[in-house]
This record gives sequence, structure tokens and C-alpha cells, in this order.
Amino acid sequence: MLQHEEARVKYEKEEMERLEMQRIENEKLQKLEAKDLERRNEELEELYLLEACFPEAEKLKRDNRFLSQWKHYIQCDGSPDPSIAQEINTFITLWKEETNETLEEVIEKSKLVLNLIEKLKLILLETPPYDLQGKNIIQYQGSILELQELLHLKFNRATEILLRQASTLADLDSGNMEKVIRDESVTLYIWANLKKNPRHRSIRFSETQTGFEIPRILATSDIALRLLHTHYDHVTPLSPVLTPSQENISIITDFVKEEVKSVPTAVSKDLQEEKKQQENESNSVHEEETKAEGQGDVEEQMCPVQEEPETTKYEMEMKLISETVLAAQELLLENACEKPNFFEENEVDLCQFTTLGGVYHLDILELPPQCKPMKGWMIVEILKEGLQKYTYPPETAEDLEAENAFPPIEVTLEVHENVIFFENPMVARWDAEGKHWKTDGISNVSYKPEERLITFNLETFCPVTLIQDAHINMPYQSWELRPLDVNKVLLTVTTVFTELQIQIKENLCMLASIKVNNKNHSTILEEKWMTPVSFIIALKKAGLNIFPTGHSHLYVVINYKHPLVEVKAYRQMALLSSAFAFCWSKWNTACDSKKAIFQVREHLLKEEPTQNPNWTLLMFSGDRAQSLKINESSDAFSEVLKEETEFHSTLYHMVKDFASQEAMRAVRRPSCQFVDSVCHMLLSTRLLSFS
Repeated sequence: MLQHEEARVKYEKEEMERLEMQRIENEKLQKLEAKDLERRNEELEELYLLEACFPEAEKLKRDNRFLSQWKHYIQCDGSPDPSIAQEINTFITLWKEETNETLEEVIEKSKLVLNLIEKLKLILLETPPYDLQGKNIIQYQGSILELQELLHLKFNRATEILLRQASTLADLDSGNMEKVIRDESVTLYIWANLKKNPRHRSIRFSETQTGFEIPRILATSDIALRLLHTHYDHVTPLSPVLTPSQENISIITDFVKEEVKSVPTAVSKDLQEEKKQQENESNSVHEEETKAEGQGDVEEQMCPVQEEPETTKYEMEMKLISETVLAAQELLLENACEKPNFFEENEVDLCQFTTLGGVYHLDILELPPQCKPMKGWMIVEILKEGLQKYTYPPETAEDLEAENAFPPIEVTLEVHENVIFFENPMVARWDAEGKHWKTDGISNVSYKPEERLITFNLETFCPVTLIQDAHINMPYQSWELRPLDVNKVLLTVTTVFTELQIQIKENLCMLASIKVNNKNHSTILEEKWMTPVSFIIALKKAGLNIFPTGHSHLYVVINYKHPLVEVKAYRQMALLSSAFAFCWSKWNTACDSKKAIFQVREHLLKEEPTQNPNWTLLMFSGDRAQSLKINESSDAFSEVLKEETEFHSTLYHMVKDFASQEAMRAVRRPSCQFVDSVCHMLLSTRLLSFS
């Protein structure tokens, strides 16, 4: 009984001590929260001043866009400005009128055409969504499609001109014509069946492993085989341009109108008050003197008032740009609600898969009438309908053994050397009727990664491409962002298959190194500085996609974070990136979607890299930052505040508590373009949600 009583007393004592400790802890937290609330406005005002670099960077980008247009205008090099409808339409019309161009001439002209298409695509991607008008989007996309169609038409016409001369270019050994043309943007293979030898069914182009195994019926027909490998993709429909909802546009428009209205109102009130004051002061003076002095005073006092609207106008402009930049950044992180609808079986979902290595245009062509020498002249019959495709298999094959008579054609293709496949590529064919890629009609696919050769059987010739899961490198395993120099950082992203190191400086990015399966891998992208948008496009084309889209969360298990929390975190991390390193934390998956957890440490340039750096674990909700008591090696997750630390409204003020004065000075030194580029890369990779 006594023992039981002692246990009860002990329990009550411990419970009272626990409650008292909890009370003291709660009081302490309440005081810290009150202190945070008290200085919140002050901290947010200071952050607003620091974040002025974003509208400044956007203004610079706008100025650069206008400057590049002006530079193009004064160059007078004969090339059109693709953003001006009249110039690009004139270029297209004049090129349509040019006839009898050889393949070499078309390939040379294609360099300019591809450059114009690239410029138009960059305009659509680099111009902020709130600055893009619907009519401009339609104009630019229309010009892109026209240029793409015309370029392909020119290749067809040039192919016809070459095939008319096939008999004069025949190979002495086989008696057939073979031609291979290589260029940086296209590779063209053409074979003309002049001898129609039924035993000549295996076709291999000289000095390549590209070729076909054709059935007997084709080996004895007047045909030509063409493989036009374009290293670009002009077949896949253009991606929709990211545009804000009408609701978001109206919110910003209303905000601007209100702000602009307030400026002249405030100025006119000041003028009225000053005039009244002048009238009261001059009542005791004679009428004539009053008129003279009154006019003088008004002129003198009008000067400072007239200056004021100019300053206010600039402030309003920067405020407007700031609002649109923030809205555009949030738009980058907007997730789609559902997957796109697909109505056909075997259709490729282009939100899940991506085409890589360009498009292989496979065509069986009817051999046109050949040139014939006659009395020193070359006579050729030109068909009115132009180059015709040979239908295989025939649409009306009544033979019961049609499958045996018209078997699939075996195709062997060389995979583009500058593209990385982390798994065996899949082959897709273009369905011209449905306007999409499909995986049916293709069989016996085999891939030799060492030789970079892919072989498959194709029921009918059509454009084909290689596809890979667009999210094969998502989610990321870890990431780190650390300073390298003034206005220069290194972003490292590690995935299941690869480790990418990206350098960012000023308004440029560069792939510093890449490891595939823990081995260094060389690529033509290394050591090439590009603008952030061009850099992202180049990495995607190379198969190194670490840039989620609005649909990516539907195909990848992610650690969802609220877009506003992400935007605020990335903006403030970019501001601090010149003096602080940030990295992934395993506890980021343990907190809810309205909080993000990552590690941070001071990293000055003169410091030597240490084996076990001392990281601080921060939790950020967009409105509050705090240092956590736990660390990466802790056994369990807890949101308990670290001893002797406080709450802050921004990451800047949070790190200020433990950072050196030198580090805080370094934070204010970087250029606005550098901070904006770092922020753009963080927004594009979405490290907090996809790792």
C-alpha cells in the first residue's frame, strides 16, 4: 500500500514538473512569436528592397530584347526578323519561288531557317507570360509551322532533282545509286533501285551500319529508299505556350490600374493644398503684387512637384514588373489537375515520354523518269505531280497470302551520338491521320548500346523516332547549391542514373560535368555557356531532363510543396547563394506541404572545403523561418526550435543570426541578373518538391 502511495506521489510530482516545463516552454515560444510579429514588417520591408533585383533583372531582359531587335535592324545582313510578320512572310514567299535547288543548297539554306525557328521558339519561352499577347503567340507559332513545312517540301523537291539523275550516278559494282550527305543538322541516305536485282535485298550504306532488309517485291520495283534523319523534331505538334488564366491577368491589371490612378490623385491634392496656402498668405498684399508674386510662387513650387511624378512613375513601373515576375514564377510551379485525355490505343503520351535524337523520315519513293543524253543534250521528263510515294503494302492487296507477300521491312538506324538513353529506347511511328506518335506496327526491336545501333521491323515506311521516359531522372536523390566565385555558383543534382553539375554566372548557365552510372561522361554541351532557357532546351534534347512540367507530378511520386512556399524559398535562396551553400535534407519529406526543410551553411570563397561541414537545418513556411533542434543524423523528426535561436519572417534574417558580417556583406554584392538566373534554375528544377 505504502509502495503504491509513493509511486502515485512520484508520478504526480513528475507530471507537475512536466507541466511546468511545458508552461515555461510555451511562454518562451509565445514571447518569440510576439517578437517575430513585432519586427515582421521591418524584416519584410528589408526583404522587399533586396528582392528589387528581380524586377531590375526583368527590365534588363526587356531592354536586351529591344536591343537585339535594333542590332538585327542595323546589321542589314539580309536575314529577316522572325518576330516581324511582314519580314518573315516575305522571306517565305521568296524562298517558295526559288526552284531547282540541290540537296546541298537546301541543307545550306536550312541553317538559316532552323535559326529563325529557334529564335521564334525562344521568344515564346523567354517572354514572360503576362507580356505575351494571344495574337503574337498565334503569329509566331504560325510562322514556325510554315517554315517547318516549307523546309520539308524543299527536301522533297531536291530529292526529286537528285533521283532524276540516278542513272548517271550509279555505282559501278552494284549498278544502283547510293548517296549519303552528312551535316550538323541532317543526315540524308538515298538508294535508287536501278538494276532491280531480286537477290539484292540487303542494303547497307557505305561507311555506315545504317540500312534495310527489303522484301523481294521491293527489290524488283522501280523505287528509291530515302532516310532523312533530321537531328531536330519538326513532326511533334508544338507544345502549348504557358499562359496565365484570365483571372490572374485581371487581378494584376486591376492592381496596376489602382496604383497608376493613385499617383496623379496624390500629386493633384498636393498642388491644391499649396495653392490654397499661397492664397491665404497673400490676402494682405495688394492685388497687383498678389498676381505677380502668386505666379512666381506657383512656378517655383511647380518644379519639385513635377519632378515627383517621374520618380513615382518609375517606382510604379518597378512595382508592376515585380508583381508580374512573381506571378510568372508562380505560374512555372502550377500543377495540372489531371492527365491529358487519349482516345487511341498505343498512342504515345507526350507528357510522360519525350522524343530524342530527332526524327527519321523513312520513305519508299517511285523512281522518276531518268535523264537521257540526246545529241549533246540531257532530256528529262518532268512529272507534273512531282515526287510520288510508293505505297507499301498496297492498300488493295487481295492476295490471301498478303502478309507473306508484303512482310515488314527490317530497318537499322544509328542513334544520334549526342543523346543519352538511360534505358533501351522505344521506337514510335508517326500517325499522319491522327497527328500523334504510336507504338504499334513496330516489332522485333533490338538495341546495341555500345555500337549505338537500333534494329526493328516496320510494317510500312513513315517517320519514326526514339522515345524515353521524360521523368527517368526524377525524383532526385539529392542536390546542393554552393558559391564558386563572385556571381558564380555550382548546382549539383544527383539522380538514380546520373550526377549533373551546373555552373551559373550572371545570366548564363553551363554544364560543368556529368556522371552516368558513377562514370564521367563527355558531351558536346560541356563548357558551353547559354542563357537559362536555351540551356534547359539543350539539356532536354540531350536526354538530361531534370526540369518538371505541370503534368510531371502525375507520373512521379513527389514530395509536394505549396507553390507559394516554393517560390519564396527559391527567391530567397537565390539572394543568399553568393555567400551560403544549401543542400537537400531527408526531413523535407517528413513535414507537410506548407513547409520546406533544407540545410544551409555559410560558405565564403576563401574557405577550404571540409570533409564534414557544419550544416544548419532550417524549416521555412514562406512566412516564417526557424532553425531546428534535430540534424540529419537524428532518429526521429521534430519541429522543436533549436536552443538560443529565434523565429524570423525571412531566410535572410534567419541566417543573419549565425552568419559573419563578411557573409552578409557578400549577399548584397551579386548582380541582379545572377540572382535572377539562380532563381530561374531553382524554379525550373523544383528541388524541394522533386527530391
